[in-house]
Amino acid sequence: MLKLVLTCEHAGNEVPVQYEPYFDGKEALLNSHEAFDIGALELFRELEPLADKTFHSLTSRLVVELNRSLHHGKLFSVVTGALPEHAKGAILREHYFPYRENVEHLIHDFIMAGRKVLHISVHSFTPELAGEVRDTDIGLLYDPKRKLEQTFCKYWKQQLQKFDSKLTTRFNYPYLGISDGFPTYLRRKFTDAQYIGIELEVNQKFPVSKQAEWQNLKRAVYTTLEATLSHFRPDLSEDGE
Repeated sequence: MLKLVLTCEHAGNEVPVQYEPYFDGKEALLNSHEAFDIGALELFRELEPLADKTFHSLTSRLVVELNRSLHHGKLFSVVTGALPEHAKGAILREHYFPYRENVEHLIHDFIMAGRKVLHISVHSFTPELAGEVRDTDIGLLYDPKRKLEQTFCKYWKQQLQKFDSKLTTRFNYPYLGISDGFPTYLRRKFTDAQYIGIELEVNQKFPVSKQAEWQNLKRAVYTTLEATLSHFRPDLSEDGE
């Protein structure tokens, strides 16, 4: 049986009280796309009923970037990157490791119980970055070398096009599915047959300024994901559950 694990690493822009002094005067930064994925939590909540297990973090990625590996240069932000090493270590122990380990352990438990896991990590992206206009509405990020991920995303895109042909969906855009991220890390832990890791990216122009279209997009993602799950679950079930 295919189990859906839904995560949202950039759900909020909260700062733990002990680190608030470092963010004094940075309210604009904390309310920007650099601090959290605008609209991602709302979409995550929309999709929650479809999931077998969910995880999300409300701590701002300006504190620590949960979607980056320990070696990544942007693990800490322009604010926390200047903190002493003992403070960074405390952030990792209190926020980074507990979140990522809880997700990894749950996926491991599902797999050890004979289940296959679909992990969808919910994100959003700014409509324009460094002068580049991102010309898509929905991005489905996956590893092209992993056939189950590719097949799942192709079918999901077809369902999205059927639901609303005006919605633009692109593969591995605005980021590559093999770039450093939580699913990329988890692919190294589990085989293609055990783990399907997909990052769902939606354009922040919808929650920011296009509310009617935003409601439609959320319905589109929910409805088409439900249809895609229904299509794949019988094929991926080995025990008929």
